[in-house]
Amino acid sequence: MSCPIAKLHTRFAEAVVDEEIVIMRLDNGELLSLTDSGAAIWRLIDGKRDRAALLAALADDYQTRESGMAADVDAFLDQLRKAGLVADV
Repeated sequence: MSCPIAKLHTRFAEAVVDEEIVIMRLDNGELLSLTDSGAAIWRLIDGKRDRAALLAALADDYQTRESGMAADVDAFLDQLRKAGLVADV
């Protein structure tokens, strides 16, 4: 079983503007704009779901196979980890 993924709330500020989630890193002011699937993944990261649970929820939401989106989800989660916005807990 893999570890849940959690947002590191002390490292960013976020705002929702229409269908877009705007995240500002507090350490450098860098902005990240999330829409569509990126925003969907971000909303699902709750500190309780691991990678498998995220994939299952997304596959259900988008009515597709988990295997078809796994590489893209992994790449996105890797970007969030490298930016210091999420971590495995």
